[in-house]
Amino acid sequence: MVESWAVDELISVCISRQVRDGDVLAQGLATPLVAAGYLLAWHTHAPHAYFASAIGQTVCREGAPLGIASVESLWLDRAMSSFGFVQAAADLLPSVKPKEFFRPGQVDVHGNFNNIAIGKDYRHPRLRLPGTGGIPDVTTYMPEIYLYVPRHSRVTFVSELDYLSGLGHHAERVRGGGPVYLISDLGQFDFNDGRMRLFRRHPGVGLERIKAKTGFAFDVMNPLRETEPPNQEELNLLRKVIDPLGIRKLELLSGHRRREALRKALDAEALFA
Repeated sequence: MVESWAVDELISVCISRQVRDGDVLAQGLATPLVAAGYLLAWHTHAPHAYFASAIGQTVCREGAPLGIASVESLWLDRAMSSFGFVQAAADLLPSVKPKEFFRPGQVDVHGNFNNIAIGKDYRHPRLRLPGTGGIPDVTTYMPEIYLYVPRHSRVTFVSELDYLSGLGHHAERVRGGGPVYLISDLGQFDFNDGRMRLFRRHPGVGLERIKAKTGFAFDVMNPLRETEPPNQEELNLLRKVIDPLGIRKLELLSGHRRREALRKALDAEALFA
C-alpha cells in the first residue's frame, strides 16, 4: 500500500518524470523542488544525467542531497569542473543544451515570464522579485524551456506581464523554442501551438478550480486525465535519501510557516554537520 503523499512530493515526482537519461540538468540557486526532482530521476531512471549547478557554477556526475547551510560544499565537493557565471551562461550552456526548470513570478498564456517585479512602476513596484540572473540570455536560445509554479494563482498566471525577462513563444523569437512544459500545484500543462494547455489535473483538483486560479483562458486536452501519484519507491527516496530535511517544502510556504520550517531544517542539518 502506498503512503499518502504531499503536493511538494507530487511536483518533484512530476519534474523527475520529465528527465531523460543522459540529460544535462541545469539547477538554479534556490529551487529545491527542482533539485529533488532531478535527484529522484538520477536515483531511478536517469543514472547518466549530468548536473550543471548554479551553486558554484559546477558540473557534476554525482548528485548531492539537499542542504541549506552546507549546500555550496555539497556541490563543490562533487565538481568535475567549475565555471564562472558569465562563462557558464555564454559558453557552456549554449553548447550542452541543458534542461532547466525556471520559476516565474508572472507567466502568460504563451509562456513568456517575468522575474523582475510585479507592478508597472519599476522604482516603486508592489513586489520586487529576485531578479533575472541569466534568464534573459539563456531563454533566447534554449530549445526546451520548463517552468514550475508551486502556488498556482492569478497573481502568477496573468494576461499581461508587467515585465518580460524570460522569452516564451514570442513573435520576436528567432532561435530556440518556447516552454514545452509547466507544472504547478494544480496540474500539468504543455504549450500546444504555443499556447498553454492543461493535459493533466492533479488528484482531487477540478478543472473549474484551475480556471478560477488562472488569469487567462487556456486550452484543455480532451480527454483530460489525472496525474499519476508518486509510488512508494519515489516517496522513500525523497523522504529518506534525497531530502530528509524537507527543504523542498519551503517553496510552498510563506510568512511564519516558512520561517518555522526553515529554522527546523537548519537545526536538523546542524545535527549532522
